[in-house]
Amino acid sequence: MSQDTERTQEPVSGWAIGGMTFAATMLLIIGIFHVITGLVAVINDEFFVVVRGYTFNLDTTAWGWIHLILGVLLILVGVGVFRRATWAGIAALFLVVLSAVENFFFIPYYPFWSLVLIALDIWVIWALTRPGAIRT
Repeated sequence: MSQDTERTQEPVSGWAIGGMTFAATMLLIIGIFHVITGLVAVINDEFFVVVRGYTFNLDTTAWGWIHLILGVLLILVGVGVFRRATWAGIAALFLVVLSAVENFFFIPYYPFWSLVLIALDIWVIWALTRPGAIRT
């Protein structure tokens, strides 16, 4: 057999598997947090304080729908990451970066909560980018 067709499988590190379990769990938690925030914004427009003069001043209901949709997607991808699906790992990286950016723009509405979610997003990015974490 030639070396081109022969593939050697290196054993996956326990750290990578533990990192993926951590990332999947955090994706579910972050997704649930997004869904809760989205529902609050959609149900009660008055809950979040709207900052005057903010450049990215969207209607609170619009922010709610963004949180809600992103939260559902994060939960679905989190389930896929638990199954160690390659598509889920790649999609999770994309969605977590999107979540961090979205929370950055949401800082004027709910500062502490947005910063906590950004920190969790970065932690998930770290866990997903460990060598051997996502099978390719």
